[in-house]
Amino acid sequence: MLNLLCMHNFFVIYYACIINLPIFDPMEKYKSIDHELRATWQAVAKMYNEQAAKHDSTMATAFVLLNIDTKKGTQSTALGPSMGMEPTSLSRILKTMEDKGAICREKNPNDGRSVIIKLTDYGKEMRKISKGHVIQFNETIKNHLSEKELENFFKVTSIINKMISDKDIYENRVTESVKTN
Repeated sequence: MLNLLCMHNFFVIYYACIINLPIFDPMEKYKSIDHELRATWQAVAKMYNEQAAKHDSTMATAFVLLNIDTKKGTQSTALGPSMGMEPTSLSRILKTMEDKGAICREKNPNDGRSVIIKLTDYGKEMRKISKGHVIQFNETIKNHLSEKELENFFKVTSIINKMISDKDIYENRVTESVKTN
C-alpha cells in the first residue's frame, strides 16, 4: 500500500511539473530545471518562428535547411534521425519545402531505393538567411555572458543530456534502488 501511495505522489508531482500546477510553493515552480528549460526553449522557438514568418517560413523548415549538405545534399533517411524529427513531420515539411521550390529530390546514384534532398538556389538563399539568424542569436547571447557563464551553461546541458541518454534519471535509478533493497 505504501508503494502505491508513493507512486501516486510521484505521478501527481510529475504531472504537476509538466503542466506547472502550483502544488508546491508558487515560487518553487520557477526554480525547477525542467520548467526553465521548457520556458527558455519556448521563448527561443517563438523568436525563431517570428523571424521565419517574415520570410514565409517556419523554424522547423529553417532547421531542415540548416541540416541539408549544401554541396552533396543529404539522404532523406539520414535527415530525420540527425535532427531528432519524426518521419511523418519531416515528410510534411519536405513536401512544403518542395512545393515552395526550396528543395528538390534526386534518386541516390549509389542506392536506387533512397532519395537525396538537395537545396535549390532559393533553398540556399533561405538557408543563408536562417544561418544568419542563428549566428546573430548566438553572438548576441555570447555578448551578454562571461566565458565562465557560457562554459557552465554548456557543461550543465551536457550533463543533463548525458544523464537522459544514459537513462540515469528514472530507469537506472529505479534499477539501482531495487538492487539495494
